[in-house]
Amino acid sequence: MRQIQALIRAVPDFPQPGIVFRDITPLLADAGSFARCVDALAEPWQGSEVQAVCGIESRGFIFGAALAQKLHAGFVPLRKPDKLPPPVVAVDYQLEYGVDRLEARNDALRPGERTLIVDDVLATGGTMAAARALVEKLGGALVGASVVIELAALQGRARWQGDTPLEALLRY
Repeated sequence: MRQIQALIRAVPDFPQPGIVFRDITPLLADAGSFARCVDALAEPWQGSEVQAVCGIESRGFIFGAALAQKLHAGFVPLRKPDKLPPPVVAVDYQLEYGVDRLEARNDALRPGERTLIVDDVLATGGTMAAARALVEKLGGALVGASVVIELAALQGRARWQGDTPLEALLRY
């Protein structure tokens, strides 16, 4: 994990003062470390018979698609509004200053399909909770969720309800 963590760059005061942005692009650029990251993301889910991996737009697409390949599962993009042709299923969720939405094709998951949610960062937990609600609305059977980075001080894990596993490779 140290090699992966060493490739995540802390960028202070971006995108606004007081925020420390975690830049994953150096990790993505290093083929060996990116492969080790995907292997580590996959490890908790080996043998869990995941059938679909849902990646949250946009960086969740990168890790989600690679993880789906590793787990021999399909990939489902969870998109921001108006990026998919209809018909779609949507879930609105609260942001600090407004509302956002996640969407997926209405047939993206089969009823009972064993599903894993993936994103790059867990911050306040609103997007992850919306992804969970969307998977449930689509009829998927949620196996769990994985993130590369958890920003523990923002307490996003508290919004993850129930005993469904939520795995994080790195915690800051």
